[in-house]
Amino acid sequence: MSNIESNTVETLSEDILRSMPEALIFSDLEGIIRIWNPGAETVFGFTAAESIGQSLDLIIPERLRKAHWEGFHKAVTRGGTIPGRTSLITRSLHKSSEHIYVDISFSMVKNQAGQMLGAMAVARDATARFLEGKDLRRQLAELTPKPEK
Repeated sequence: MSNIESNTVETLSEDILRSMPEALIFSDLEGIIRIWNPGAETVFGFTAAESIGQSLDLIIPERLRKAHWEGFHKAVTRGGTIPGRTSLITRSLHKSSEHIYVDISFSMVKNQAGQMLGAMAVARDATARFLEGKDLRRQLAELTPKPEK
């Protein structure tokens, strides 16, 4: 019998969640964090103990909160995120108080009966990639001749 066969589905799910390098965050329908994996600790700097039971505002910059909560409540009402949207790069807060960029995707979580349970986000730190791209765009703009007036 292999190790996989001897594990229960629940145990295997917990092992996968613990092992994934990406942040996985699950919040209930009120936006309270209920699951915060070790990847989330790495990306955002907060431990699970510091995060679970807190509002998602913990990692959302203040200037983005209104838009976030409007989108969150629309997704709850709609019963899901907008089809076709896969991921986006957005600003987030790190425990160190620095603003980071994260590549993040969202999904609403439903049980087998179709009842909405909450929202899940999977994120990875995209700060270096975003800033490198921004620097390359700036350099390209400097090299591009300006139209004469």
